[in-house]
Amino acid sequence: MSSYLCSTPEERQAMVESLGLKSMDDLYADVPAEVMIHGPLDLPAPKSELEISRTMESLAKHNTRFRTILRGAGAERHYIPSAVTQICRNEIFVTAYTPYQAEVSQGILQSIFEYQTMICELTGMDVSNASVYDGGTAAAEATAMCRDRKRSKVLVSETVHPDALSVIKTYSFGSNTEVIVVPSKDGVTDKEALKSLLADDSACFYVQQPNFYGQLEDCDELGEIVHAAGAKYIIGSNPATLGVLKSQREYGADIAVGEAQPLGMPLAWGGPYLGYMACTTAMMRKLPGRIVGETTDDKGERAFVLTMQAREQHIRREKASSNICSNQALCALTASVYLAEMGPVGLAEVGDQCYAKAHYLASELCKIDGIELVHPGEFFHEFVTTLPEADRVLCFLEQKGILGGLPVKEGVLWCVTEYCTKADLDEAVAVIKEAYGK
Repeated sequence: MSSYLCSTPEERQAMVESLGLKSMDDLYADVPAEVMIHGPLDLPAPKSELEISRTMESLAKHNTRFRTILRGAGAERHYIPSAVTQICRNEIFVTAYTPYQAEVSQGILQSIFEYQTMICELTGMDVSNASVYDGGTAAAEATAMCRDRKRSKVLVSETVHPDALSVIKTYSFGSNTEVIVVPSKDGVTDKEALKSLLADDSACFYVQQPNFYGQLEDCDELGEIVHAAGAKYIIGSNPATLGVLKSQREYGADIAVGEAQPLGMPLAWGGPYLGYMACTTAMMRKLPGRIVGETTDDKGERAFVLTMQAREQHIRREKASSNICSNQALCALTASVYLAEMGPVGLAEVGDQCYAKAHYLASELCKIDGIELVHPGEFFHEFVTTLPEADRVLCFLEQKGILGGLPVKEGVLWCVTEYCTKADLDEAVAVIKEAYGK
């Protein structure tokens, strides 16, 4: 933030006088005296820069930094090109705020427009917003888009991320919407159960590709089942897979959502993350959040504006289908810069490496007695295995600087991204063998 300097007392006084006031206190003349703070705040004494640096370093020693991470479940460690971090640190991006005035916000509006364009290219959809808080919020907002007076029940696959299901249930509780969980079979959505649960009052069905267990769903057939019942079809996809897997539009989805954390955002202790949303033209007017459009100015030159403005932040809350009034602009910019830096070839390479390395680890783990794949179907870069004495083995891995998979009801959920090398994976397998005394 090198160009931002504090104003001097003389400069502040000049600004106050330019407003026709005598002092800074006059700015708060309408604030009741009983809520004003009188006297200094009860804060510790200030420290020097060196003292603060030493304090922070001492605190940082308590952090555990793993050399190898084999855990995903919605938060993945991907390689982030240095250019992405450097560009997004620019203070003109970091300090940008809501673009209410288009004429002075062309830069941030264009960055949002480019993000929307890239999301549409990834998902195959016609329109994207920019954006919502995270993948769970995106899923919940998508289900809200599908409800109407005649169709009010929301169907969700049991195989979606538990956090996404939790957010959908929270949204639905507030709107008196019934959520029906479609059971799974062999790690994927049970198609026959879906057929039996769909009814004339079903608004939509939500599934993830790949699902929470890393399995690849038969999204083509699921879409045919849903549309045959007259309901809307929502697919949540990991964007890191869209360089090699079919897009949501190719599966026949009406709405595409997902967690965009893999697109250049570090793990960062759990956020902030980015929920992407895109839809077909038919669903466009129900899309929440902000949408930037391209137009021309009075000189006929390219310009950008917030479009479709009769939205939730401008109408009565009780009549709104959504109360999302903010956006993750800096995270969306990060995703845009990452996608621009990687390009279609780079994104495909990420997907290819994730797939190949995950299958290599799975095959090596399954050579160890007692470890086997839990689900028989095809997977992408996450998979569930049995793991005898899981807690002890995972602790043993941690002692060696390796964060193992996530314990789940069925076993352990492993995740492999392009960040891992073959040597990393071989070391993890060797450590697990050591834990078993082999």
